[in-house]
Amino acid sequence: MKINQFVKKHRHDWKQLEHLITALHKNKRFTGTEIDEFHRLYQKTSQHLSYCQTYFSNEEVTDYLNGLVAKAHNLLYKDQVSSFKQIRHFFQVTFIELLQHQWKFVLIAMILFLFGGVASYLAVINDPLHVYSILSTEMAQEVDPEQLGQNNGSVDSSAMSAYIMTNNIQVAILAFAGGITFGLLTVYLLVYNGLLVGALAGLYWHYDMSYDFWAYIVPHGMIELTAIFIAGGAGLLMGYKLFVPGVYSRIYQLKTQAKRSVQLLLGTLPLFIIAGIIEGFITPASLSLETKYFVALLTVVGLVVYVIIGSFSSRRQKQVVTTTHD
Repeated sequence: MKINQFVKKHRHDWKQLEHLITALHKNKRFTGTEIDEFHRLYQKTSQHLSYCQTYFSNEEVTDYLNGLVAKAHNLLYKDQVSSFKQIRHFFQVTFIELLQHQWKFVLIAMILFLFGGVASYLAVINDPLHVYSILSTEMAQEVDPEQLGQNNGSVDSSAMSAYIMTNNIQVAILAFAGGITFGLLTVYLLVYNGLLVGALAGLYWHYDMSYDFWAYIVPHGMIELTAIFIAGGAGLLMGYKLFVPGVYSRIYQLKTQAKRSVQLLLGTLPLFIIAGIIEGFITPASLSLETKYFVALLTVVGLVVYVIIGSFSSRRQKQVVTTTHD
């Protein structure tokens, strides 16, 4: 059976199961007949998932059914969990699973940013006057490499941290929402932000201050850029699915991918908070450049450990669900 025939034949059952899951989450009272129907649809959809894992392992419908069966499984076999446990499960399992499924778009977001960054960096090191073509006049006039680090310890760290977090989250939301424009706005934002960083890096290179410049960027930048790439990847994914909807309608893809993308965006919020705290308290502090690079290393190690632990938890949960099905 071809995939479009398979989806068309069983879509109604999946929609019914989705409806029942939603009703159960809202604590709606169920009759005995409805509970039996829920159990029947759960078993039937589990069989569909097994079939897809065998014949359509790389198709989107397999990911969709895996998520649907997991939700139904949680309702059938797990006790009601607290809000804290739900939040922990989201960041420990759900968010990591989304990243694993959509890492290609996150990678594309990073490549777009690097493209803009490398292009402007090469342009400025070739001719520093190019910085005025890339940065706004106001921004270019405010940048003074010789003043880097002169205000250490004299800024309001709390106010700066709050401002930076708000600004970065706004950029992430725009990058995510840009998916509605078939990803065009997202592409523009990623390339443009890369251009800004690359131009500044090129300018500091002319002053022989690259080491100093990156010491003020990477402590918060590693986490901040990771979060922006994830948000940008979410926008690119939504734009791609609108442009190439496959066997589904664009309306269906918009609803489905918007939900996934919103989850990815929510998953980046702690990253932006951490990056904002670092940028507000550590970046302007009177610390040695080596210490700031060490902080950057710690953030990278922290991100890697977080992903590894999340991947392990995700695999363990899938094994539990598979064992239950069998």
